[in-house]
Amino acid sequence: MTLILLAISLTVALCVIAYNFAIYALPFMVGLSAFQYVYGTDAGFLMSGLAAIGAALCSIALVIGVLGFAKNPALRLIALAVFAVPAVIAGYALVHGVTKNFVDSTIALNLLGNAGGLFIGIAAMLNLNALGTDVLSR
Repeated sequence: MTLILLAISLTVALCVIAYNFAIYALPFMVGLSAFQYVYGTDAGFLMSGLAAIGAALCSIALVIGVLGFAKNPALRLIALAVFAVPAVIAGYALVHGVTKNFVDSTIALNLLGNAGGLFIGIAAMLNLNALGTDVLSR
């Protein structure tokens, strides 16, 4: 019984951690690309890491800046969509990877993955919109 409760609690903890990582998929992808580019130029591991952190922070700052200064709702929605599309892809992959051994039907698996991706994409948009509103309202 204890092992079952431990497995359930670790699964829930893994899902919470993966959810938080999936929300920030765009900065991670930008940081990883910057790291690979700078490391490919023989700049060293430390400088590549600093470039990755800087690129990830700049990607978040760019989206927050567009959200703060753009008055056009379509432009704000496009900025949020640019941030949310990698989160949707990561959410789909997360839900598909977790449930592929439990669900036999391919249609149900795709519907469940799409619902998870949509949920994580909307959560990423709401999280960034709230962060942008909070930062720029001060």
